[in-house]
Amino acid sequence: MSYSFYNSRLTKLQDSSKIPLILIACGSFSPITYLHLRMFEMARDQLNEQGKYEIVGGYFSPVSDQYTKEGLAPSEHRVKMCKLAVDSTSDWLMVDNWESLQPGYQRTLVVLDHFNEEININLGGIETLNGDRVKAKIILLAGGDLIESFNIPGVWSVKDLDRILSDYGAIVVERTGVDVYATLLRNDYLYLHRKNVTVVKQLIHNDISSTKIRLFIKRGMSIKYLLPNLVIDYIAEHNLYKE
Repeated sequence: MSYSFYNSRLTKLQDSSKIPLILIACGSFSPITYLHLRMFEMARDQLNEQGKYEIVGGYFSPVSDQYTKEGLAPSEHRVKMCKLAVDSTSDWLMVDNWESLQPGYQRTLVVLDHFNEEININLGGIETLNGDRVKAKIILLAGGDLIESFNIPGVWSVKDLDRILSDYGAIVVERTGVDVYATLLRNDYLYLHRKNVTVVKQLIHNDISSTKIRLFIKRGMSIKYLLPNLVIDYIAEHNLYKE
């Protein structure tokens, strides 16, 4: 399958005093849920409050099929479901399928480097109102469960973690049962780069997970109002997650 970088929803920088920022969410998205979509909205609200950045776009980057995880639907289905979700619910979110097309599992740092290359090198950055282009800040958007994995020995390369946090940074949305602040204190690299880590509190707690969605489907239970209707229809049409 050929690849081309989708950027039609990247917006021009409206305020030249701010830094253009692009949110990147890496994950399985098997399937994508309303919480995955809400994470982007919560992050945008938090960053808008800070007044330093202007959010000009956001991307879902589904993992490749080589990421051996239980319940992982084929990448072509996961990418399609993500596209159906963003196209039917958002005017600024996009899906990039580069990671999903790779023959092997790609580390998060490699994926962030890919976005930096496509946006800041190949495109020359984000266009301003006067036609100039400026470098965009690429930042990792993650749930508290992913950040908690930073403390598990062997899961993350120390060099990767250092570069992710120093070169890109992370915005972390709290998940039920995960103490993000305790994780920040325990992890030397997270603490060292804590100024590059923004924690977003869930003001309305949402505990939807792809794992629970797959279990509901397997048990024949309704998943309506947990994910977009077009995604629900796609799952039924392709008979996904029944086993």
